[in-house]
Amino acid sequence: MKNSILNICVKTAVLALFFASFSQCSIFMKNRITLTNIEPIETETEAEIETDVLPPFIYISDISSGDTVTSFNEIWAYVIAGGENALKRGLPLTDIGYFGAEIDSYGKLTDVPRRQNLSFSGRVHLVVASNGRALTHFTLMPGSNERKALIADLLAAARNYDGLQIDFENVPARDGEAFHSFLRELRAGLGDKMFTIALPARTKKITNDVYDYEKIKPIVDRIFVMAYDEHWSGSSPGSVASLQWCRNVAAYSLRVVGQEKLIMGLPFYGRSWGNYSPSRALIHKTIEGIIKDENVNEIRYENGIPVFDYNKNVTIKVYFENEKSLSARMEMYKSMNVRAIGFWRLGQETQEIWKILQLAQ
Repeated sequence: MKNSILNICVKTAVLALFFASFSQCSIFMKNRITLTNIEPIETETEAEIETDVLPPFIYISDISSGDTVTSFNEIWAYVIAGGENALKRGLPLTDIGYFGAEIDSYGKLTDVPRRQNLSFSGRVHLVVASNGRALTHFTLMPGSNERKALIADLLAAARNYDGLQIDFENVPARDGEAFHSFLRELRAGLGDKMFTIALPARTKKITNDVYDYEKIKPIVDRIFVMAYDEHWSGSSPGSVASLQWCRNVAAYSLRVVGQEKLIMGLPFYGRSWGNYSPSRALIHKTIEGIIKDENVNEIRYENGIPVFDYNKNVTIKVYFENEKSLSARMEMYKSMNVRAIGFWRLGQETQEIWKILQLAQ
């Protein structure tokens, strides 16, 4: 009797689960990308910002292309010097980040692109990059002649542009205050020109963060959140910008930065990973193991140095972006009340993206 009752209970539970799942899935029977469980983000307190965990949303894709046309108030895109032909006439863009001036080993501004090389009627921003930790520390040092000269060079170079964007992606943790004062000096010198900054993605407040959104927000006109490279060349394989991760980044950014100053960055590029990389230094014991494991039968000599060859199958995994994934991400941002987006970078995209994107009227 106990077994019969148990069997009946199990069958009842299974049927309930099946019908609940069927009801949930039925909402996706549409011939396009579908996003559900996404609600507009409301303003919350600082305590809630640090502890809030967003529920997952469901993404369903079928065989057809995404066909939803998404609109934003501002649409930004990067163009690299030498790749100006990637900027086509008629693209729905309001702003171009012209990449990119750099800082040489002496702390001097170099490789500033010429504004006249770019044919665009909207706003064009000079983008200045610095990726070396030691170099960035050197140029940010308060009171140094190098810092004063760099600020003067930046302000002079920005005269031919509508704005200046700082993209310093490797500022040492100890230089947070120096970085922020550097930004304030630039803000004061730029006058009415737009001042923007590209910052790495965050999903929560980090202690002693050089790129603290809350501290930087009052200094700049826009914060371009680089919501990509969730997975990178040295990480495990994965999406450059998974949808759930992007949602968490956007939610935090909206709450701290706000709609008026936020630009959510989207990637046009993908990445690949292999399950085996042969390039490395080898000790003799390892070489002996390879000879044995790979059944190496021939060792020859080239100018007196032993050498051998062997073949190995490698599986390559590629994550990339197309109009469907980009449409899903844009629709998600739109549903969260994001007003401005930006792309890294022109020349890497599928042309289908321009069929499903427009400026808000």
